Amino acid sequence: MSNSSQHGNLLESVDARTKLAGSNKMEILLFSLGTREIFGINVFKVREVSQTPKITKTPNMPLGVEGVISLRGNIIPVIALSKFIATDAPPGADATSTMIVTEFSKHTQAFLVHEVDRIIRVDWDKVRAPESMLSGNQALITAITELPDGKLVSILDVEQILASVIGEKVIPELPPSGIDPDTFMFFVDDSVVARKEIVSVLDKIGVKYNQANNGLEAWEKLQALANRAMHDGESLHDKLKLILVDAEMPEMDGYVLTKHIKSDQRFKGIPVVMHSSLSSNANRAMGASVGVDAYVAKFDPLILADTLTPLLTG
Repeated sequence: MSNSSQHGNLLESVDARTKLAGSNKMEILLFSLGTREIFGINVFKVREVSQTPKITKTPNMPLGVEGVISLRGNIIPVIALSKFIATDAPPGADATSTMIVTEFSKHTQAFLVHEVDRIIRVDWDKVRAPESMLSGNQALITAITELPDGKLVSILDVEQILASVIGEKVIPELPPSGIDPDTFMFFVDDSVVARKEIVSVLDKIGVKYNQANNGLEAWEKLQALANRAMHDGESLHDKLKLILVDAEMPEMDGYVLTKHIKSDQRFKGIPVVMHSSLSSNANRAMGASVGVDAYVAKFDPLILADTLTPLLTG
């Protein structure tokens, strides 16, 4: 597939992808780093694919950043994925001939790869969290899925990769929420970095929490909380004040999870906030279509705290 046709396919699929909300499906752009291993990235994060232009080297760049390019008037960093993901590529293998431009948490950057293959659509319930014994890259892989021919696809944890490049966010001092200490909130995110950032914010504003690592685990835990409240003759709303969900997660995405929550009367009156690195208007519309009460783009600790606090204490 040529780079121009790749770009066209990406653009052509944008409108179709907005219809995926609540379907528990995602689209993945497949690529390689010069070996037989197949990697993937959520198409919603991808702005375009092209041949790698001339990169301008700049001093004091973080490890993995090859330099910068000018893209339609904007200066963006160019990151070599092969510097972060250990591969068995032979010496001299060209792993930088193609560039994937991504938008993530309102930031734009380009990833250098060897070759882009195609876009596939997969069911989230066919996407699994990686087992720790799979590889040393596990910390940078958020999920694994399988192609019809049996080949595995490693889906990148972009949050972890960018944290490795630019460092993790410093959480400022935040005003206390004033929430009743006998209540709590629930959050779910499949990214290790995101979970750490969320916990830091909740600790600073003084909110107790339960958490889960993917959508299916979250739904099972939420059902258990609701069942326990019913057994004890209590209203779940009196204890559980808010549910924070990621959008893209293995096994069940945040859109389907939100639909489950909103269709279960036991969760009536408990607000659901979607917290996602997919910050476009289309993604906000997808969240609204399944009933989220607020949508927060990752990751600004002040905005997250300001969004959660009135919902927690209302």
